[in-house]
Amino acid sequence: MAQTEIKLPDGSSKIFDSNVTGYELAKSISHGLAKAAIAVKVNGEVCNLFDELPNGAEVEILTFDQKEGKEIFWHSSSHIMAQAVQEIFPDTKLAIGPPIAEGWYYDFEVETPFTPEDLGKIEKKMTEIIKENSPFHYEVKNRMEAIEHYKNKNANYKVELLEDIEDDQVTIYYHSRFEDLCRGPHLPKTGLVKAFKLISTSGAYWRGDENRIMLQRIYGISYPK
Repeated sequence: MAQTEIKLPDGSSKIFDSNVTGYELAKSISHGLAKAAIAVKVNGEVCNLFDELPNGAEVEILTFDQKEGKEIFWHSSSHIMAQAVQEIFPDTKLAIGPPIAEGWYYDFEVETPFTPEDLGKIEKKMTEIIKENSPFHYEVKNRMEAIEHYKNKNANYKVELLEDIEDDQVTIYYHSRFEDLCRGPHLPKTGLVKAFKLISTSGAYWRGDENRIMLQRIYGISYPK
């Protein structure tokens, strides 16, 4: 089998006798780095930690200390929260849940606004999901196939997003009992989230348009220790 050469940010290279993932690269550098690793930047593109690395790639290991690492960590945390919300309130419709400067938010269509008591229930469910330590993984789908998939699930916000995308292929990310339309990348496992807090709720118009439906937004923050 051909060797795989990986170029590191300091100008050095590592040679492997077989295909190698970002995690394996991090582990070859130090166990501490492997434990802290969240994702990798491959030739300038942020990728999942367990994706195989191409031969000759320039690779940087991302941790929570870097901006991209924080964004991935908080984005994955928003997925965990969205799962918790859906499991407590099964009729909830998911909109979007991006990372922001400090933490994340997720917008939901629900019958009534969230209460402080609801946030406590959601946090408890999130703790259960995190303890499952479920891996994040993804599936690549044809965009039209994905539209039909979400139409069948009555997920109108996902359908609208897909109809506005020009890409022929899209990715759906999974963990535990949850799925979401998402570009990724994500954490390797839910268990990497060690501390979190749901901060507040507010109303938010879908896509910031006051002529569209008012959704309910939950803000949160999370950390790896």
